[in-house]
Amino acid sequence: MTEQGISKETWLIVITAGLASLIQIVDISIVNVAIPNMMGNLGATLDDIGWVVTGYIISNAIILPISGWLSARFGRRNYFITNILLFTAASVACGLAPNLQALILFRVLQGMAGGALLPVSQALIQEAFPGRIGLGSALFGMVTIIGPTIGPPLGGYLTDHFGWRSIFNINLPFGLAAAFMATLCVKDHKVEDEHASAHERLKNAPVDTIGLALLVAGMSCLQYVLERGQHDDWLASNTIVILGLIAAITLPAFIWWELICENPIVNLRLYKNFSLVNGTLIIAAVGGILYALIFIIPIFASAVMNLDATQTGNLFVPAALASGAMMPFIGNQIHKWDPRWFMFWGILCTEIALVMMAQFTPQTGYWEIFWPLMVRGFGMSAMFIPINAVVLGAFNGPDLDQAAGIMNLARQLGGSFSIAIFSTLFSHSQDVAYENLRKYATPLNMNFTQYARGARAIGYRFAGEVGLATPQSLVAKEAFFRVKKQAFVISFDHMCWLMLIVFGLTVIPIYFLKRPAHLMGHSKAVVD
Repeated sequence: MTEQGISKETWLIVITAGLASLIQIVDISIVNVAIPNMMGNLGATLDDIGWVVTGYIISNAIILPISGWLSARFGRRNYFITNILLFTAASVACGLAPNLQALILFRVLQGMAGGALLPVSQALIQEAFPGRIGLGSALFGMVTIIGPTIGPPLGGYLTDHFGWRSIFNINLPFGLAAAFMATLCVKDHKVEDEHASAHERLKNAPVDTIGLALLVAGMSCLQYVLERGQHDDWLASNTIVILGLIAAITLPAFIWWELICENPIVNLRLYKNFSLVNGTLIIAAVGGILYALIFIIPIFASAVMNLDATQTGNLFVPAALASGAMMPFIGNQIHKWDPRWFMFWGILCTEIALVMMAQFTPQTGYWEIFWPLMVRGFGMSAMFIPINAVVLGAFNGPDLDQAAGIMNLARQLGGSFSIAIFSTLFSHSQDVAYENLRKYATPLNMNFTQYARGARAIGYRFAGEVGLATPQSLVAKEAFFRVKKQAFVISFDHMCWLMLIVFGLTVIPIYFLKRPAHLMGHSKAVVD
């Protein structure tokens, strides 16, 4: 960087890393919209087509924590460019897949390549702003927050106008552009800097095959359980039970082995820095609330507001754009203030948004859902930038690559756990609410009797005009759907209150998070 501002080389790195991250993040959410079209075109069931998403997430989660080791092993430049090209090639292959089996295989390859793009991109951007790490976190945060949001509307538009294969083929020009720019600006770690010996040691160290095997087994089983648990009814499925036991054994074994191994594939000793401990908890909570709301709000919009996939996706766009616009401002201000105040502000905004969502009714319209999403967007931007700046700013060299991989994995696991837990609780809460409400749909209830008489009168009028034979059935069906919708809304409100309580606990690790010296800027140091 120049003293006057950001150099052209730095901007090129930001654009390259941002573009590489964006195509990976968007690809996680863009597929969900096209699943019905894939099912019809490939002749697959919903269970079978689910592997298109599950396979990607599993392979992605395996690569995320070891991306730092792989980057040091093969050289950052070669590793980054190779994975951009592999991701692009796998995307095109998905678009050309002749059957479901081939599509799942290429999605797994795509997830493996994509798992490398986020941590390396984040490390590149952080290193490009050695004196302004808040701004680097802001630029990366814009991609991370906006990416999951534009995926559904973009996927809906492409699927409706060009078919489901276009959601994969669109990655071709952007992937090639990112790879070309990477050849111009991405360089390997300097051989003469203070971290040269550490990079050289990692490059020549023997492969931690035991740690790698434990990680692959544990992470793949865990992600499968989280992705398929609700669908397979959790403990009622032998597969879920067996894979859950494997994850419960291999992941603790992996942690133990990495702590005693001389050359670990994931350097868990970095957790001696307490900032990483708190940072992991906070970023997992941020990922959890981000993906939980992206999961539950579209269901509400579809079931209650009767919006299609494209309209539902468009609900998130204004808030995402506002959040992205806020990030450079926060990134510039983070050196002047204690970053924990920004995080507390982010929690407050998110809690206010959840309170507003907890007031939703069956009559909720566009503007009632617009403002909570806007408030939540401001909260997410105030959370994401400080935590990455505080935690990743405490590491350099190969440790930075490792910490970036750990933080990205924590965010993804937070989202996976959140969706798995809240989808299960949401389903159970709907059943309970329905049972509590339907007992009032009885002739003994005067209000219901009056409603039934009015509905029956309408039914008889339709019987005369359009030939409806059994107007009584109209009353029963209308009552059933009204009770189901009300039960859905009650359950949605309950989930919002539960998310509010759980996310509010994030104040604990934030309180214990220390402000590092690199963020003191020109302000007075905060005593911790």
